[in-house]
Amino acid sequence: MSEGVATAAGRADLAGLGPWRLAVRRLRRDRTAVAFGALFVLLVALCLAAPIWASELAHTGPLENHLTDTVTVDGERKDVVSFDGVPIGPTWEGRYFLGADTNGRDTAVRLLYGGRNSLLIGAAAALITSVLAVLLGLVAGYLRGFTDTVISGSLDVIWAFPVVLLGVALGTALSIQGLDVGPIEIGGESKLIPILIIAVVCVPYMARPIRGQVLALREREFVEAARAQGAGPVRIMLTEILPNLSSTIVVFFPLMVANAILLEAALGFLGVGVPPPEPTWGNMIGDGVEHILTGPHLAIVPGVMLVITVLSLNVFGDGVRDAFDPRARIRLEH
Repeated sequence: MSEGVATAAGRADLAGLGPWRLAVRRLRRDRTAVAFGALFVLLVALCLAAPIWASELAHTGPLENHLTDTVTVDGERKDVVSFDGVPIGPTWEGRYFLGADTNGRDTAVRLLYGGRNSLLIGAAAALITSVLAVLLGLVAGYLRGFTDTVISGSLDVIWAFPVVLLGVALGTALSIQGLDVGPIEIGGESKLIPILIIAVVCVPYMARPIRGQVLALREREFVEAARAQGAGPVRIMLTEILPNLSSTIVVFFPLMVANAILLEAALGFLGVGVPPPEPTWGNMIGDGVEHILTGPHLAIVPGVMLVITVLSLNVFGDGVRDAFDPRARIRLEH
């Protein structure tokens, strides 16, 4: 009897919680998602600490060449790059912890600085994608008619192209000429080029589901009540519909960051991302593949970092999605 009373009390407590507190409660109970989220935070912290590693341990920067230098490993003096062009492998010490590349640059330093660039591009692109997708999905889903036809048709055109091929085509064109539209002028070597490319090509993947949700929300009673009170379309979209999209946006964002990082790596690998010698995980993998026999660490190290980062974001994103699912069940025990 007491157990039944406790269970009923627990259900009553849950009934009084708001959707955000319920989602946080679900997420806290998903230990796998929390662990991978913490792993992603750790990776971000390591990349942010790149200047400390470079100055205090490696004593070199990400762009500094050391072709003729030597380093002492276990009391033995070794060339950073041998006479036949083979770079030193991991020393597991402060200098050249993960080895060097064919130009004598410290792989660990470039890995951390490359992670800063990849994470920056991925997060910025995902943020721009989210803003554009929410704006287009709101307008298309609420106004419908001709506006919906134009917006949906434009999204379908982008959707029709394979995302990597479209990114390569835009990256090739913009890396040569840059972007010059009215007062906006961006050089081809700027990081804004891959950010904008990734943001644009990923918009349909988020805008289409949001549009579908807005189509359903615009017929709900609270929207009808707002119309009856004289609220205009802009006010209804911003104050009535947009707050109901917040959980969807939160669910999509980590997944969009993971996709943006992966797409940036693909563009960098194909040579249309951030131009060298500026490091990113993508162009480091591309350079490493060319020397996979003589220096396998050049491709393996950034590849492993990319896999871990994308995997952690995807698992955490799945946990966030399950947490915001209203049909998910919450354990009542404390």
